[in-house]
Amino acid sequence: MTVSDLRATELRQRLGSTGLYFRTGAFTTCLITRLEQVESSFALLYADYPVVEGPYADFHVEVAPPRNLRRWIRPQVQFLSDGNSPFMELPRDQAFPVFEWGVNWCVSNNVHHFLIVHAAVIERNGRVAILPAPPGSGKSTLCAALIHRGWRLLSDELTLIRRSDSRVIPLPRPVSLKNASIPLMKAYAPGAVFSPSVRDTVKGTVAHMKAPADSVARAQETALPGWIIFPRYEAGVPLSLTAVPRTRAFMRTAENAFNYARLGVDGFNALAEVIRQSDCYDLRYSSLDEAIATFDRLANQATQP
Repeated sequence: MTVSDLRATELRQRLGSTGLYFRTGAFTTCLITRLEQVESSFALLYADYPVVEGPYADFHVEVAPPRNLRRWIRPQVQFLSDGNSPFMELPRDQAFPVFEWGVNWCVSNNVHHFLIVHAAVIERNGRVAILPAPPGSGKSTLCAALIHRGWRLLSDELTLIRRSDSRVIPLPRPVSLKNASIPLMKAYAPGAVFSPSVRDTVKGTVAHMKAPADSVARAQETALPGWIIFPRYEAGVPLSLTAVPRTRAFMRTAENAFNYARLGVDGFNALAEVIRQSDCYDLRYSSLDEAIATFDRLANQATQP
C-alpha cells in the first residue's frame, strides 16, 4: 500500500491520531500533524511512498502549533522529534518546509552507521554521481534537472555511504528548490509536481518538487560510487569540467560531511574508498542542457569497454 491508496479521510485520521508510518529508503518515519498545509503537500509529494504498520519507526515526528500563548497572537509551527523541539518556532505558513527540514535533521543527527555527506546524489548505469556543494551553488537545481533527463534520484541533500562497503544508500525524497530555481524548473520539467511556494523563509521562497515514481520504487537499490563532481552555477560562463586531484577531493568532501569527525577512522576509510572509486571534477556551468550533456557523456564513457 502507498500513501495514494489511502482515502483522504483515512490519511487525515492517521496523521491526526497515532501517526502515519511511511517508508523512505532505509528509514521508516511516523508523522503526526493536524495542519492542513502539511497534510495536503504530504499527500501530493509522498503519494508513491509505501505505508507501513507501526508502532516501530526510525523517526517519530510531529508538526504542530506550539503550546503557548503566542500561537493565538502570531500563528506559528514547531517541529518535534520524539517529543522534543530541535528548532525555534517559525511562521505557520512554513509548516511543510519545516517538516522537510526536520526530517533532514533527524537523519543527519541520528544516523551514524552511515557516513553522511551534504550532497545531492544521482545514479545512471549502476554508478552514482555525488555533488557536494555549499548553498547557492545550484546543486539542487542541477539535481532536479538531471532526474528529469534520465538519472535516478537517490537524494538531493544527504548522501548516505555504507561504511562496510562504501555503497551509496538511496534516500529519495522531494527536491528542495529556492527562489529563481522554482520557475526555472517548472519550465524545464513541465510534467513535474510541485508543492505550493512558501515565501519569506530563512532560505527565501521555497518549494518542493516530487521525486520521480521510479526513484521511489527503486529506493532499496544501492549503487557504487562513480564520480564526485563539485558543481557551481555562474551566469554566462562557458561550461568547464576540470579534474580535481583525489587528495583535494577527499578534503573538500570531508568538509561537507556531517559526521566524518565523529566516525573517526571508520569515516576516513569509508570516504577514502569512495574517493578511490570515483573520478573527481569541478564543474562550472550556466546552461542546464550543457551540464546534463556532460553528465550523460561521463555515464556513457563509463559503460564503454
